[in-house]
Parts: sequence; structure tokens; C-alpha cells
Amino acid sequence: MAADVHKKKGWEVPNGSLAPGDGQHTERSESPTPGLAQGTEPGAGQEGAMFVHTRSYEDLTSPEDGAAAARSPEERRGEPAEPTSMEQISKDFSELSTQLTGMALDLEEEMRQSKEGKLEPSPQTTRRDSVLSGKEEEDVTMDAWRMHRKHVFVLSEAGKPVYSRYGSEEALSSTMGVMMALVSFLEAEKNAIRSIHAADGYKVVFVRRSPLVLVAVARTRQSEQEIAHELLYIYYQILSLLTWTQLNHIFQQKQNYDLRRLLAGSERITDNLLDLMAHDPSFLMGAVRCLPLAASVRDAVSTSLQQAKAKSLVFSILLSGNQLVSLVRKKDQFLHPIDLHLLFNLISSSSSFREGEAWTPICLPKFNSSGFFHAHISYLEQEMDLCLLLVSTDREDFFTVSDCKRRFQERLRRRGVHHALQEALRTPFYSVAQVGIPDLRHFIYKSKSSGLFTSPEIEAPYVREEEKERLLGLYQYLHSRAHNSSRPLKNIYFTGPHENLLAWVTSAFELYICYSPLGTKAGAISAVNKLMKWIRKEEDRLFILTPQTY
Repeated sequence: MAADVHKKKGWEVPNGSLAPGDGQHTERSESPTPGLAQGTEPGAGQEGAMFVHTRSYEDLTSPEDGAAAARSPEERRGEPAEPTSMEQISKDFSELSTQLTGMALDLEEEMRQSKEGKLEPSPQTTRRDSVLSGKEEEDVTMDAWRMHRKHVFVLSEAGKPVYSRYGSEEALSSTMGVMMALVSFLEAEKNAIRSIHAADGYKVVFVRRSPLVLVAVARTRQSEQEIAHELLYIYYQILSLLTWTQLNHIFQQKQNYDLRRLLAGSERITDNLLDLMAHDPSFLMGAVRCLPLAASVRDAVSTSLQQAKAKSLVFSILLSGNQLVSLVRKKDQFLHPIDLHLLFNLISSSSSFREGEAWTPICLPKFNSSGFFHAHISYLEQEMDLCLLLVSTDREDFFTVSDCKRRFQERLRRRGVHHALQEALRTPFYSVAQVGIPDLRHFIYKSKSSGLFTSPEIEAPYVREEEKERLLGLYQYLHSRAHNSSRPLKNIYFTGPHENLLAWVTSAFELYICYSPLGTKAGAISAVNKLMKWIRKEEDRLFILTPQTY
């Protein structure tokens, strides 16, 4: 075995979260093996973890029930001692509604009128056609609507439509009623429906998170488990807009309430999330990708964020596109990758954040689903794709948090890293040619202990969008085989007419590689060893190895 290049403390995993283990040391080997201990693989953090630690894909998709789904031990970690009042949640939601639609909505007045039967069409409802991106024009009776490879529906337990990926929810109300009837019929028999497998490769997947039911109809390479995982993202997206507390309060007051009234104007955010999940492997891997950046520059950015702090700050996050540049957290507070993905989605869904400093309520459902934080969202400069998120517990702390941004920018200038950041943004992805393996076309590598992954830019021969989607579909197929609930596989070798692929899943990392169809299995195994050595050599640039805390 090659010589060791690093030494670091070992990690234990109590209660699902990473914490330093005293007096234990493990070796970081240059050429990892299947027996490599978690926490020593390439990309594993040397000082601690940024994220709530999820040991496997199965942990992410494990069944949850009701309040437990929203209030797991990890999520309660950041929960305030006193629960957020409904009055405060209502005020925060009204503020968020204004951000999304330009018009405020009084939740308490909405519920009062609903109970009295005096509900008039809300301003959001009357503006619905103008805020949506034209999806309601699609005729659900036409073959073009049926030909979509994946449909997503959200409905209430009363059968009321909430969301449809394609077409008008109103036109699909009877279809959603049939879906709810199927769920209720099986529940009456003390059973639960999880999926239906139909002809031509169609899968119908059900996820119930009271008071909502989420359904997907898909003909993709994804497994039932992976489709259910995407439905959970949609559920958490809805929670991020309403909070679990408010969602349940609404349906306790009126079981057949039309939730579209509150979510009108937010459909583009859910649409954008589904688009991201169709193209970005972050969601498939349940991990976060870092912007490739010299370790010295990243450390200077993280230190500047750490020093520009305020008492109310919980997380300071700098991102570029859907890639993480730096994350500084309050000590003993851990973010979940799902929450970070939802923040990425929120920012990419709206160009308005480029226009100035936004101060908006946000719910991080995997961290604390009972109430809203407030986030200061702004771009460092108009011409730079660097967005700064400062997450605060104090809704009245805008000016203090805004000053944190000013101090952060001053420290960046003093440390002279501004130019280095601009250079990194010119090439946000690296080429697979840098690895130096002739037949290698693409790969995805995930460090399980850090929750981070890396992959190069998708290049020729995957030039057209259809080819890129086909490659991601192959990764989805390998991932579903590796994480099959009844028969998981550790090693998979796949040969196809256009490329060969290999998947390697261990307790420490996951690796998926794509290479020329002319290659051999022996060549692929040899390529894995070379690739892992290259990732080890470049890990300071590709991962955040020394996360900072306040």
C-alpha cells in the first residue's frame, strides 16, 4: 500500500451526527480500498462535519411519520426552546408571500373567511395565470401531455389538488380524486400503497406525508426508492414555504382547504426543483458539490466569513450556481444537504436576488420545520456569480446582518483573494482530461462522511442535452441497483453500446465512472485506482476539508 499522506482524528457516529472521537487515530491512505474506514476517504473533513451526517442513501429515504418526519433529533438540534407562535409564523409567511408574488396574504384572515364560507378568490389566485410559466395551457387530454416521462402530483388527504408538474390542477382534480381513493381503499384494509408497476416500464409511486399525498408517474431508469426520494424533496419544498406547524394547523382547521391559495406564485420554485433533479447529480447522490478552488483561497474566504459574524447568525453560506464555495456554521449546529439543496433552488428560481439585498423568511425543514429563520440574500457584485446567504434567528436583525456582508467583503479585499475568486468562476468545472486516464469520460465520487461529492464537466461525446440526460439516466440505474432495498450491490460493471460504466460502493465512499465502450473490465479496475489517487491528490481543491465554525 502506498505511503500515508495525512493523519487525522477518527470519527464516531453517535445519534446520527458526526462528533470527534477522543484519542482515536486513523490513517488517510493514498490508495483507498473497500475496507477504508469512514472519515479517512478522499474528501473527508479533517476538522469536523458541516452537515447532519447521513450514513447512507437508505437513511435519507427511510420511512417517516407525521410529526416525526419534521422533528427528528437532528432537526430539533437547532429548535428554539419556546415553540414559534402561529401569530409569528403567520406574519413571516405573509412576508414570504410578498417576496414570491408581490402581494401580501393574511393567513389568519384567510382561515377565518374559509371557516365562515366567505372566501373570495385571493389576489394570488386571480394572478395565477400571470405568475405561472404557461404550464396551464397544456391540455391534459392530449397525447403530448401523456408523453412526458415523469408526472408529479400533490394532493391533500381530502383529495383536493395542490400541485401538478404539467397541466392545470383544476383539470386534473378527478384524476387526483382517483389517486386518493386508491390510498384510502388500501388503508381501510390496514395496508398502504407504495407503488404500482404497469406495462411499458411505467411506475406509479406514492408517498404519504399527512396531510399531503404525493404521487409520481414515471417511465425512467429510476427505482421506486429514488422516485420516492424526489417526492420527499417536493414535500420538503412545500414545508420550506409554509412550515410543518402551519401546514398542519391549516388542515386541522379545515380538512378540505384548497392549499393552492397559499402556494400560488411559488409553482415556479417547485418546477425549478424538478428541473434541477432531472439534470443535477447532487440530488441523486444526496450530497453537495464544491466549486474547485485553491485551498488557500477557500480558507481565506471561510476565515473572512467566520470573522464577519453576528450574535443571531446560524449559517453563513457562499455559493456559486449550485456549487458551494464556503459554509460557516454556529458551533453544534449542523445543516442537512436537503436544506442546502432547497436554498440553492430558491436562489436559482428567481433573478430578483441580483437586484439588491433581500431579507426573506425561510424554513429549513430538515433543521427545524416548526418556524422561519430570516435570510439575508445578496450577490457580492452584479457581474460575479457569487451569492451570499446569511441565516439569522432574529427577524429584526437586517441591518446588523447586512453589516456582516460589508465586513466580509472588506476582509476579502484585505486578504487579496478577490481576483482568485474571479479566476475560479471563469472555470467553475474541471475537465476529465486533467485526471490523465485516456478512456475515462466522466465520473461521480462522493465522500460519505463529509456529504460532499465531485464530478467533472460533462464533455464530448455527451454534447447534446439528450445525451447528457441519457448519461444521468445510466447513473440513476447503477445507483438504484447499488441501493436496492432487497438486494444491494457493492460492485457493478455495466457494458452498453455507447459506453461502459462501473459502480463501487463502500462504507466510506461511492464512485461511479463512465469510460469508452472499447475498454475492458481489467482496464476499468486499473482506472479506478488511478482516479482515486488523483482525487486524493486534488482533495484540497475539490472539497472543504477544514470547515469553520463561529
